[in-house]
Amino acid sequence: MTVRIQQQEHVTTVIIDRVDARNAVDHATADALTEAFLAFEADADARVAVFWGAGGTFCAGYDLKYAATLADPEAFRREFTARLDFPSTGVIPRGPMGPSRLALSKPVIAAVEGASVAGGMELALWCDMRVMAEDAYFGVYCRRWGIPLIDGGTVRLPRLVGAGRAMDIILTGRKVTADEALRIGLAERVVPRGSARAEAEELAREIARFPQAALRADRRSAYESFGLSTRDALAQEWAGGIDAFMLEGAAGAARFAQGRGRQGDFQDI
Repeated sequence: MTVRIQQQEHVTTVIIDRVDARNAVDHATADALTEAFLAFEADADARVAVFWGAGGTFCAGYDLKYAATLADPEAFRREFTARLDFPSTGVIPRGPMGPSRLALSKPVIAAVEGASVAGGMELALWCDMRVMAEDAYFGVYCRRWGIPLIDGGTVRLPRLVGAGRAMDIILTGRKVTADEALRIGLAERVVPRGSARAEAEELAREIARFPQAALRADRRSAYESFGLSTRDALAQEWAGGIDAFMLEGAAGAARFAQGRGRQGDFQDI
């Protein structure tokens, strides 16, 4: 089994477990990862997911040994292009790495130990937040082999760190350490080696405590405002926010009026 799922209360941890291949993703693993995150999305009790790689590596990218078996053009078309191309129906297929084209309604936190390179970096970019071990690193290492970023790397990286920094990382393929990732906005937490999963799961539990309708409305608005005018983005924010307020906000205001959560207390809510 190359993908495992562990659940504790409202937190789902999705684990890539191909340790012998440094958690590189082949066709079967991409399918399994996609299924795991679709199951998380469908589970009404699951609120936040953590994405982690077993054995001290997040993900070394696409399995190039598997890709090498597709050198014949017809094999490549049948096993890769035909399965993953965007059809005229508008249905979005899974990404080469699996879940990279999914638009989930719930947050996912990457817990990054060791290498998160090439397609593995793209999987981390797909997540909402990245918790990195102090010796973990990113890098477009596929630059060496003529393999492009096709799991969202060229889309998401500039939005996170800006166009100039993204071009530096994309065009050179260089290593990006955890310290640099934190400094440029590519990571949100840097933690001691070996603790990325525990720290990410603790962060997930904290997020899972909050009323979820408002949290998801804010998350959705932040993503969907890209490309909109300020006026249209504000209207979209209002439409989603007012629905969430009707579901949760009035009750939350009543708890505050009763004395809960005063002076910025996030515990007694």
